[in-house]
Amino acid sequence: MSTSTSLRKAGILLHPTSLPGPHGIGDMGPMAHRFVRWLAEAGARVWQVLPLVPPGAGNSPYATCASLASNPLLISLDWLQEDGLLPDRLPTPPAFSPDRVDFEGAGAYKMPLLRQAASAVPGHETLGPALSAFRANAPWIEDAALFLVLHRRFERAWWDWEPPLRDRHPQALAAIRGELGDELELEIALQFLFDRQWTELRQQANALGISIMGDIPIYVDQDSVDTWVHRDLFLYDSQGMADPVAGVPPDYFSTTGQLWGNPIYDWTRMADDRYAWWKGRLRRALHLFDQVRLDHFRGFSAYWAVPRGSEDARPGEWRPGPGADFFAELARELGELPLVAEDLGDVDEDVHELRDGFGLPGMRILQFAFGAGPGHPFLPHNYPEHCVVYTGTHDNDTTLGWWRTAGADIQDHARRYMAVAGHDIVWDLIRVALFSVARTAIFPLQDLLSLATDARMNVPGVAESNWAWRVRADAFNSAVAGRFFELVALSGRAQSTDR
Repeated sequence: MSTSTSLRKAGILLHPTSLPGPHGIGDMGPMAHRFVRWLAEAGARVWQVLPLVPPGAGNSPYATCASLASNPLLISLDWLQEDGLLPDRLPTPPAFSPDRVDFEGAGAYKMPLLRQAASAVPGHETLGPALSAFRANAPWIEDAALFLVLHRRFERAWWDWEPPLRDRHPQALAAIRGELGDELELEIALQFLFDRQWTELRQQANALGISIMGDIPIYVDQDSVDTWVHRDLFLYDSQGMADPVAGVPPDYFSTTGQLWGNPIYDWTRMADDRYAWWKGRLRRALHLFDQVRLDHFRGFSAYWAVPRGSEDARPGEWRPGPGADFFAELARELGELPLVAEDLGDVDEDVHELRDGFGLPGMRILQFAFGAGPGHPFLPHNYPEHCVVYTGTHDNDTTLGWWRTAGADIQDHARRYMAVAGHDIVWDLIRVALFSVARTAIFPLQDLLSLATDARMNVPGVAESNWAWRVRADAFNSAVAGRFFELVALSGRAQSTDR
């Protein structure tokens, strides 16, 4: 196989919460391992996931109170039983829907069992020492555990805590750690159990020739351990509130822009210690993943700063980000940067120069390609090799849903461009993406299954009813895998050891 062909890959986008299983939410258990084997059967070489953090408002994985921690609900009860941390017979779970994640119900059922298992870890013959090793190599874990416990206890934002804890007075921190010792140990053990199961899953994927692509949101939540511990790294007003806040201007997702409300980094202050906080964040990500999609890459070139209290994102202004200095420092310490630049939205030449200057692939979205002229950058004949093409992302409708609501001009352009009738439009786009020059082509699993809008993962700007889609186990069948593999092989994206 030629070198250029060996670089070509195909992948599937599926968040672990969307996996099948009996406990109300997908996890890292038997179905995750079955899915990885199915990916290999289908010829996929990349599994892309969304952030694995404890989800925030609206169950969003792009909002969290602890950016370096992981979501304990993804821990498999089956594997905890295998480890002897839970009994062979568990309480009968409620009749969860196989099609939607029940975040609340899954939490109510699983968390008592997860805590029971976590309490047995320190005294376990092999897991106890492994927990100690995990803890020693996770400098973030003590603060994260304390924040997670306090956040549940107080049920209010950290800036409304009593001043000694709010301001992290050493005596107050020591006292509360002594008081909450058992709870903190449980929290740390849960993070260890996640890490252990994820490492085993990733090792199986890697052994099958599949790399895992993770996702780092550029910003963190205002009410998070990150801002509580490192508030000097963010822009705050005299009352201690974030000002300005993050967002993006109007684009093809929203006519009023998106007002995210996250605190914005004080990049000048971050440069003083050569971006130490960000280096720690990247190290954690590369402990979990082989490659990372860097969300909102545009913000590293220039970011949209919106005055606090604005009704939407339109009153914002562009301000310069850290630019090349930031990525040069990351590369100096971490070596080659296995990053994908999410360069969608309102981007300019400075963004392209920053991306290309560090050899990062950008993204192309086929759903956005049609309806304009032949110069549109998302049309396949305009792709550079060094990019990742998607039919759509977690923020898009499924491709079938998009097609059913697309205007007549868009449908006409797509049919003429691909020389198809449009009766099997989803697989028409899959084929075009796979046969493009883009080195990596990634598809939401919903598209391989030709699912409609009711399988959509997220609607940007809508707070509720997102992130809940689940796939049924019978989707991991040989018919779909075989159809995908045929195109993967024909387009030079299969591994040399594949059939």
